[in-house]
Amino acid sequence: MVEFALSRSRSRRIALQHPPHGSHPAAPPRRRGGSEQAQTHPNTQVHPETQHASTASSGARWAGGYRARLRITDAAVIAVAVVAAYFSRFGSEALGSIATPAGSRFAFMALIVALAWSAGLGAFRTRDLRIIGVGAGEYKRVAHASTTTFGLLAIVFLVFQADTARWFFVLAFPAGFFGLLLSRWLWRQWLFAQQRAGHALSRVIVIGKSSDVACVVAQIRASSGAAYSVVGAVIEEEDPAPAGGVLEEFVVLAGMSRAAEFARAMAVDGVVVAGHPSGGSDYIHDLAWQLEGATADLILATSLANVAGPRIHFRPVEGLPLLHVEIPQFDGAKHVAKRAMDIVIAGTALVFLSPVFAVIALLIRLDSDGPSFFAQERVGRGGQLFRILKFRSMNASAPTQLGDLVAKSEGNGVLFKMKNDPRVTRLGRTLRKYSLDELPQLWNVLMGDMSLVGPRPPLASEVSTYEDHVHRRLYIKPGLTGMWQVNGRSNLSWEDSVRLDLYYVENWSLMGDLIILWRTVKVVAAPVGAY
Repeated sequence: MVEFALSRSRSRRIALQHPPHGSHPAAPPRRRGGSEQAQTHPNTQVHPETQHASTASSGARWAGGYRARLRITDAAVIAVAVVAAYFSRFGSEALGSIATPAGSRFAFMALIVALAWSAGLGAFRTRDLRIIGVGAGEYKRVAHASTTTFGLLAIVFLVFQADTARWFFVLAFPAGFFGLLLSRWLWRQWLFAQQRAGHALSRVIVIGKSSDVACVVAQIRASSGAAYSVVGAVIEEEDPAPAGGVLEEFVVLAGMSRAAEFARAMAVDGVVVAGHPSGGSDYIHDLAWQLEGATADLILATSLANVAGPRIHFRPVEGLPLLHVEIPQFDGAKHVAKRAMDIVIAGTALVFLSPVFAVIALLIRLDSDGPSFFAQERVGRGGQLFRILKFRSMNASAPTQLGDLVAKSEGNGVLFKMKNDPRVTRLGRTLRKYSLDELPQLWNVLMGDMSLVGPRPPLASEVSTYEDHVHRRLYIKPGLTGMWQVNGRSNLSWEDSVRLDLYYVENWSLMGDLIILWRTVKVVAAPVGAY
C-alpha cells in the first residue's frame, strides 16, 4: 500500500491499493528520475472522496445507458420509417394486404431494410463513445452509414428486380435519415444538460509539466463540449505548481512514476498526458503498460493548435505512428459546393423574406429620417473591397458623430462598440438585438461578395492594423454569420475573435457550416452580445 498526503492543513490520505491478484502487473518504468517521493502539492483543497461522490454517473457508468437509449431510439425511427413506407404503398388496405403475396413480400423487404439499416449504424460505429455528443462526427457517421446501406440495398433490389422497393428509397430513406439526425440532436441536448449539471462526464487526471497541465485543464474547462471532469493532476516532482492557478482546485500529486497508481485510486476514466513529459515516448509507453487492466484510457494532448479532427490522420509505419496534418485548401471542389449552397439558400431566403424586407424598410422610414438601407465599404476575399448592405439602425448623421464617441468605446480594442450607443435609433436597437439589420447581406451572398458562413467582414481601417498572420482571415469570403456570431459576438475579445476566425478559415466544412447556421438561429432567438 502506498499513501499520498492530502490537503494543506489536514493529515487525510488516499490509500492506493496495488492491483488485485490476477490483473496485469505494472511494467517497471525505464526512467525513475531519482527518488521520486509521492506527495501532493500543498495547495490541494478538494478531497477525492467528495469528487467521486459528486460524479457517480460519470465515464463508463453513464456511457452504457446513453448508448442503449440511442439504440432504442434508432430502432424506433427506422421502424416508423419502414412502416410508413408500407402503409404508403398499400394505403387503406395495408392491414389486410399483409396476408397477400404482394403484402408479405413487401413486408419481408421492409424487415430486410430495417435490419440492414440498424446493422449499418452499428458497423459504422455511430454510437462510439469517442464521437457521441462531440462535434459533427456523430452526424457524419449516421449519414455515411445510411447512404452506404441504401446504396448496397439498391444493388440487391436491382439484382432481384424488386420494383416495389422504390417506396423505401422515396419515403423510408429521407424520413428515417432526417429522423435519425433529429433524434441524435435531441439526445445531444439532453446530454449537454446533464453535463452542465455535473453528470455524464468522464473523470480524468492530467499529467505532465505543471505549465502544460494547467494549459490543458484550462482548455477543457473552456470547452462546452469537452465532456471531461478533471479530478486530479500529476506533475513532476521538481516542477512545483504555481500558486493561485487552476491546479489549486483538485488533488495534485508530485511524482510521475506513480501516475498509474494514482489513476486507479481516483477511479478515473482517462489519463491525459499534457505536452512532453520527461522521459518522452519511453515514459508514455511504460504508462500504457501500467494502465493495462485498469478502466482508464490513455489520452495524449498534442501541441497542435487550431487543427480540426478531420484534418488529422494517423499512419503507422513499422511501429512509428505518423501524424498527418492536411494543409488547408482555399479553392477546389469543396469551395464550389460551398458557393452552390450559398446561391441556393440565399436566393431562396431572399424570395421568401421579401415581405419581411418591405415591412422593415417601411418601419425604418417611419421611425427616423434617412434611407432604409445602409451601405459601407468592407474588405472581402483577397483584400477585394465591396459594399456591404444592412438595414439602417442608426440616425442618418451617425458617421460624423463617431469621432466624439471613440473615447467611450467598449469594444475589444480594435473595433468601436458601445452598449448604449446614442446614435442607434429606437427601432435600430430591436433590429440589432435579433440581427435583423444583417438580412440585406443575403444579397451580398447571392452576388458572391460574401458567404453564408465565414469570418466577420472587416473594415479597411481594421485590416490596416492586422499582424501578418491575421491576414489569413482574408483567404476566404467573409460570412453573414460565423463562429464569432455563435460564440459571444461583441462580448469577444480581439484575440478570441481572431482565433475563432482563423480556426474557421483552416478547418471549415459544409457540415460545419450547416451546424453554425443552425446555432445562429438559436443565438438570434436568444441573443447574447448583440448591441
